[in-house]
Amino acid sequence: MADAAVEDMVLNMGPQHPSTHGVLRLELITDGEIVKEVIPHIGYLHRCFEKHAESLTYQQTIPFTDRMDYLASMNNSHAWVMGVERMLGIDKDIPKRIEYIRVLVCELNRIASHLIAIGTYGIDIGAFTPFLWCFRDREHIMGMLEWASGSRMLYNYIWVGGLFYDLPVGFEERCREFVDYFRPKMVELNRLLTDNQIFISRTANVGVLPLDVAINYGCSGPVLRGSGLKYDLRRIDNYSAYPELEFDVPIGTGKMGTVGDCWDRYKVRVDEIDESLKIIGQCLDRLQKELKRTPDFDPRAKLPRKLTPKPQDYYIRAEGTKGELGFYFIHDSDRKEIPFRVKSRGPSFCNLSVLEELGKGVMIADLIATIGSLDFVLGEVDR
Repeated sequence: MADAAVEDMVLNMGPQHPSTHGVLRLELITDGEIVKEVIPHIGYLHRCFEKHAESLTYQQTIPFTDRMDYLASMNNSHAWVMGVERMLGIDKDIPKRIEYIRVLVCELNRIASHLIAIGTYGIDIGAFTPFLWCFRDREHIMGMLEWASGSRMLYNYIWVGGLFYDLPVGFEERCREFVDYFRPKMVELNRLLTDNQIFISRTANVGVLPLDVAINYGCSGPVLRGSGLKYDLRRIDNYSAYPELEFDVPIGTGKMGTVGDCWDRYKVRVDEIDESLKIIGQCLDRLQKELKRTPDFDPRAKLPRKLTPKPQDYYIRAEGTKGELGFYFIHDSDRKEIPFRVKSRGPSFCNLSVLEELGKGVMIADLIATIGSLDFVLGEVDR
């Protein structure tokens, strides 16, 4: 700021701005339409998650994990629960049906999150119809997850040792109907937005993120894969039921411009929706055949009476919808059910940090395109 020239303007974008995707304030130093510097200011949505986690038991914290990336609550609680189960040493005892239900609801939530990313990105660029289409299709997923958990957005469904409840009768059939309905809708969306020449000219060769810069800034998820690296924790860490499922890891190829541009990051999310549909189909096959419901199946059977891990430090990570979601636990007493310290690694925080690098020397309109392509959620940034 001290080095700003006399003719430079200092503009505030946000915290109440539709294209900052939440309460984010960006301080821009501009020379006319050209952005010389971007200074992000965060902390407007501080959730106190880590302090909550240090004053509640592991099971009681699950509703608070839902409020971090509130667009993908299932994925948050899945990562938290896996960490606690491994600390307790019960991760190998979880029934297969529970593991497959967890993957099923997480992939449904991943599609719902990516639909918001795609729809809001379209509206950032100026395309209104895809926004309505994406919210229409997301509504079907919200309805199914509400049917399973009783809540529309903050589910508290995946518990340590099991689930809040088994899937409702008829859920698998309804889910398969959704997959059959949704595949043609994605073809329509691609015709309308992905292959749209106006959209391509606004996003190709814009906000190019080289792979080495993405790695150095700790980017993960679609932001990193958009720069051309096949790095997906579902494949690398092989957690839950993912090793038994077949799916590809989409990466940016520079098809419309340069590898790592805004279009590549957008396209990775579109392709991930197709891969999630494949995973959902395989989960449904298993859940309707060899893992089908039985009258004596109890999703709470493995819930521990007391959650008292041995004293240890433990880090768990999982592939959230935005990237590597991690929880670092310090448990200091085998008599306590409350962790001594909890640190959360929100992927949106690291992905947002690269904006300062991407925002130098671009037009203000291209900065909007770059912000939308990072797809961050402020609840996860401010934790």
